[in-house]
Amino acid sequence: MENNKEIFPISTSYPAKRMTWHNSSDNTPCISEDTLNLAEEVPLALVYNGLDYAVMMITPHNITDFAIGFSLTEGLVQSPSDIKLLSVTSAAGGLRADIRVGAEALRTVLARTRRPIAGRTGCGICGSDMDSLLQRGQKSITGYTPEFSAIRSAVMNLRQHQTLNAGIGMLHAAAWCTVNGQITFTREDVGRHNALDKLIGYGLNNNYDFTNGFCLLTSRCSYEMATKAITAGMSALVSLSAPTALALRTAQQAGLVLVAPVKSDHLCIFSPTTLNSDLATSNNSAPQQNQHAQITEL
Repeated sequence: MENNKEIFPISTSYPAKRMTWHNSSDNTPCISEDTLNLAEEVPLALVYNGLDYAVMMITPHNITDFAIGFSLTEGLVQSPSDIKLLSVTSAAGGLRADIRVGAEALRTVLARTRRPIAGRTGCGICGSDMDSLLQRGQKSITGYTPEFSAIRSAVMNLRQHQTLNAGIGMLHAAAWCTVNGQITFTREDVGRHNALDKLIGYGLNNNYDFTNGFCLLTSRCSYEMATKAITAGMSALVSLSAPTALALRTAQQAGLVLVAPVKSDHLCIFSPTTLNSDLATSNNSAPQQNQHAQITEL
């Protein structure tokens, strides 16, 4: 895939002046003025072979990764090699990703391009029709249950890998972790779906094996997050908030292991497989299993 550099004069943050009301040391009301960096979000037009497909609101960083990941998780392409050319340029009021795909992928784009799709920052399935939506998450994968120590290590070290969030404090992150809990790379965005698409795009474009490790999310695990992980071939998805019921059913049907919510000394595993003995003994108390929901608490 040919690719140009991402060149556009858009910052990821905006310095906003604010006035703060607070009490002084002697309990006297006072007002102070300072600057707070806010996360930028800009419209990104995704154009396939000259056809407008979608406009997504996104943090203007790692746009190429997002375009690849979005194309994959939307089911428009089957692998990064299906993208023949990708260029990102500035457009009026935002950005434009021109993506050239082969004949088979173009047929998929044409079948879905009834009208341009407008995607909000928090939107993961905007513009999908019912048929394409129901087809997502039907891939069968082999689930993998991460060790408690690996999950805890990744969670404890996640903040230092959130480089954009360090200066803004309002971005979601998706991190790829080894089986030992070492964070390999992280992608960030104001939209949790965007962050995961960026991670998937970068990972698959660089031949990462998503069956060997787990993905850590700073957000909740909803249906569309589970289907994105399944489409990418991930074996385990760890999130800081519990999954929705539909996300759980979809994951269990596909074989994806969900772990959430995660705390420093407690986690719940929603697993379609039997836990290994090492994980079961990673806590002093024996795991309490709910056979109906296939939940294990550690």
